[in-house]
Amino acid sequence: MTQDSAHTETTQTGSEETPPLPLLTLAGGIPGVVDTPAALEAACEAIAAASGPVALDAERASGYRYSARAYLIQLRRGDSGTFLVDPVAFGQKLPQLAEAIGDEEWILHAATQDLPCLNEVGLFPQHLFDTELAGRLLGMPRVGLATLVEEICGLRMRKEHSAADWSTRPLPESWLEYAALDVEVLDVLRDHLAAELVKAGKDEWARQEFTHLLTFKQSVRQEAWRRTSGVHKLRGRRALGAAKALWEIRDELAQTRDVAPGRILPDAAIVAAATAMPLSRTALLGTKGFHGRGAERYAAKWLAAIQAVAAMEENDLPARAPRGDGPPHPRTWIDRDPAADRRYKVARDATLAIAEENTVPVENLITPDFVRRAMWAPPRTRDEAALTAELSDQLRGYGAREWQIDLVISSLVFAVIEADKG
Repeated sequence: MTQDSAHTETTQTGSEETPPLPLLTLAGGIPGVVDTPAALEAACEAIAAASGPVALDAERASGYRYSARAYLIQLRRGDSGTFLVDPVAFGQKLPQLAEAIGDEEWILHAATQDLPCLNEVGLFPQHLFDTELAGRLLGMPRVGLATLVEEICGLRMRKEHSAADWSTRPLPESWLEYAALDVEVLDVLRDHLAAELVKAGKDEWARQEFTHLLTFKQSVRQEAWRRTSGVHKLRGRRALGAAKALWEIRDELAQTRDVAPGRILPDAAIVAAATAMPLSRTALLGTKGFHGRGAERYAAKWLAAIQAVAAMEENDLPARAPRGDGPPHPRTWIDRDPAADRRYKVARDATLAIAEENTVPVENLITPDFVRRAMWAPPRTRDEAALTAELSDQLRGYGAREWQIDLVISSLVFAVIEADKG
C-alpha cells in the first residue's frame, strides 16, 4: 500500500522543536500468518462472528513480480483481531473467507489498487467505503493513509516496508507488523470521514462513488509498449518498431518467469538499443546504456528482434502517434475545429471553477476525458432542454455519476451553445 511520508521526527519553528507524534502500535500484538487450513477456518469463524464493517488491505510484489497478485491479505473486523492471510498457501482461492465476510461493508484505502488482486482470489465487495476517496471528496490536500492517521488519529505510521518484496517467504516479523498496522485504525478513519461527508453534504456523492467502485475492473492498456520510459525521445518509425519489438520480448520473458520486466531489461536499455539499432551481438552489447540482468543472457533474442525490424517495410512499422478511439489532443483543436476548441476552453474553465467552489479535485468532480469527448462531439441539437437531456445521457454513457452530471451539466450546455456564436 502506498503511503505518504511519515511524520518527521521533529519540526522546527524558529528555535522551538515540536515533538513527534506517537507511533501507531498494534493493540493485540503481531498476528501470525494464516497459511494452513486449520488457521484459515479459525480466522473465518472469528470474522463471521464479529460485527461491523471489515477492514481489508493487500500487499503485492510490485517491482519484483510480473503479476499483480496478492501475496498477503490483511483483515480486521470489530473485536475479531487482525488476520494476515497468505493466499499463495491456498492456491489464490479463498471461498471460505468470502463466505465469512458475506455482504458486510469493506473498508479500503485506495480501493482501485487492491480490488483487482482481491477479486482474483474470489473476494468481491457488496458494499465498500474508500477512505482515500472520501478524503478527496472532502477536499483534503493530502489523502495518503499515513496522513489521514496523523490528522484524524494523532498518530504516525512507519513506512519502511512499503516497497518490499511481499512474495518473500517466510515474511519477516517486522513486515507482518507493518502489514497489520495498515488495517489497525481503518474503522476509526471510516467513521470520522463518514461523519465529515454528512456535515459537508457530500455523503450522497460518496455513496454513488463507492457504488461505482463495486464494478471497477483494471483497464487493459492499448499499445502498452508506448509507456516505455523515454520512448518519446525516439525519432523515426523504425526506432519505434525496435522499441516495440524489444518490449514485447521482454514482456513475454517477464510473464513466463513472473519477474518484473525492468528486472530483466530496464526501459533505458530498450530506448538505447532502439536508438542505436545495432545489427551484431558485439555492437548490441557494446551499445552505451544497454545493460540489465538479461541484457547478455537474452542477447540472441534482442538482436533477432532488432534485425527483424531493420528488414521491415516502412508501412509495417508503428505510427508515431498512438491509435485511439478518443478525440485528438486539445492543443490541435484550434486548427482542426475552432468551435470545438471554444467549447472545450469554456467547459474546462467552468469545471475548474465548480471544483474550487465545491472543494473537490477537478478529476473527482468529472473525469477530464469525459469533458474532452463531450466537447469534441456534442449532440447536434441546440435546444437547451433537449441538449441538456442528450448531453447528460452522453456523460452517463461514459461512466459519469449522477451527482457529477448534476453539478456540471448546465455549464457544459452553456459551453456548447456559446461556442456556436463564434
